[in-house]
Amino acid sequence: PVPEEKKEAYLEIREVTTGYVVTTIEVFSPTNKRTGKGRDAYEEKRRDVLITPTHLVEIDLLRNGKPMQILSEIPKTDYRILVARGNRRPFAEVFGFNLQQQIPQFLLPLKSGDEEPLVDLQSLLAQVYEQAGFDLAIDYSIEPVPALNSEDKIWADTLLKEKDLRS
Repeated sequence: PVPEEKKEAYLEIREVTTGYVVTTIEVFSPTNKRTGKGRDAYEEKRRDVLITPTHLVEIDLLRNGKPMQILSEIPKTDYRILVARGNRRPFAEVFGFNLQQQIPQFLLPLKSGDEEPLVDLQSLLAQVYEQAGFDLAIDYSIEPVPALNSEDKIWADTLLKEKDLRS
């Protein structure tokens, strides 16, 4: 047996001339949210970013696992986006949302004076879903893991039937 090494990807926005990291964008994986080495490694990386002026954006689209710690109360929602601007810490914006809600749009923090683009993850994910043909690759007759609460289960079942993805 060979140990499997998992590499966690992330996105950095850098200043072209200096290579300085302006913004780090993290999309959480199950490894980030499960207790163990992966979470410990991410929490260390997070601390390293938060002691610098680099902006941090965390996108948590996973219902399973323990949310990342923040100083204030965590919204009681299934999903979260955190935007921690380097020049406003310890304050940050937290956008919480649930399955039946649109993913909130947010401004992507950049260098002072740069125009910040509005990030519309909902549209981006819909476009990726369509172009990748996920409607053909995902078996919607199988219930999701973790299971949905009863209200979301009814909503999802109705939506999938309307789109002819479930009988």
